[in-house]
Amino acid sequence: MSGAHDRPEPDRWRTRFAREAREERPDLAALCLLIGAEAEPELGEPELDAAEIELDRLAGLLPYGPKSPRAWAAALAALLGTRYGFHGTPADYRHLESSLLHHVLRRRRGLPILLSVVWAEVARRAGAHVYGVALPGHFVVGFGDPEEQVLTDPFAGGRLLTGADAELLVAGATGEPLRPSMLTPADPLDVVLRVLNNIRAWAAGRPERSDVALWAVELALLLPSHPARLRYERAQLLVRRGEFAAGAAEIEAYAEVVEAVEPTTAATLRAHARAARARLN
Repeated sequence: MSGAHDRPEPDRWRTRFAREAREERPDLAALCLLIGAEAEPELGEPELDAAEIELDRLAGLLPYGPKSPRAWAAALAALLGTRYGFHGTPADYRHLESSLLHHVLRRRRGLPILLSVVWAEVARRAGAHVYGVALPGHFVVGFGDPEEQVLTDPFAGGRLLTGADAELLVAGATGEPLRPSMLTPADPLDVVLRVLNNIRAWAAGRPERSDVALWAVELALLLPSHPARLRYERAQLLVRRGEFAAGAAEIEAYAEVVEAVEPTTAATLRAHARAARARLN
C-alpha cells in the first residue's frame, strides 16, 4: 500500500486515534504515531507501518532468553543507547519533531518521554516486563516488579538510575522528595496525554503555531479521560484564530460543565462567549 491516494483524510486519523484510545489495552506506539500523522498530514500508511517495523526490527536485535530487570536495562542501553545512539540533549526541547515518534525513530533524538516510548516498546516486543515511569519533569523507564524495580534514563542513553539519582531528578523538578507513588507504572493513556501536553507547551511559546496547539488540544479531548478545562483552552484557541462562532459555542458548552460547582465562573464564561460572538459583527 503506497502513494498519496492511500493517505487517510485527517478525520480518519482522529477516528483511529479515538478508537485506539478506547481499546481495552491501548497501543502506545500506535497512538504516538497517530499524533505524528496529525502533525504531518502528508504521512500515509506506509510511513506509519515503517515506524512499527523499525520497532519490531530493533526488538529482534536484543539477545534472546529470560533476563533479570537489570539485564534487560543493560541490553536496551547497549542496543539503543550505545549501538544506535538514541539519546537527548537540551536542544531537543526546541523542536516539535522531538515529540513525534516517527521522527524520534529516524533522528534517534527526542524528549525523555518519547525516548522512553522507544525503550518501552522495543523491550515489550522482546518480552520484557517494562513500563514508563512518570517522574515529575523527567520521564524514565522501569523494568521488573516493584520489589526488584530497575530504572533507566533513555534521555541519557539508558543510564541506570540509583534511588539517589531518582531523588535528585524529582527534587530538581519539584523541590519535593521522591514518593513511592511516583515510581508506579504509567498508564499508556496518561503517557499520551503527557506527550500532547508537551506539544501544547511547545506551541504556547510560539503564538504563530496556534494550529499545533489546537490539534494537540483536540486530540487530548478524544481521550476517554481528560481535564475538562481543555474545552475552554480549545475555545480560547478558536477565538484567537478568528473562529469566533465556534469559540463562543465551546465557551458556552464549558460554562454548562462548570455551572453546578462554580456558578460565578460560568457567568463569567458566558460573558466571554457573548464578547466572542460580538466580534462576528
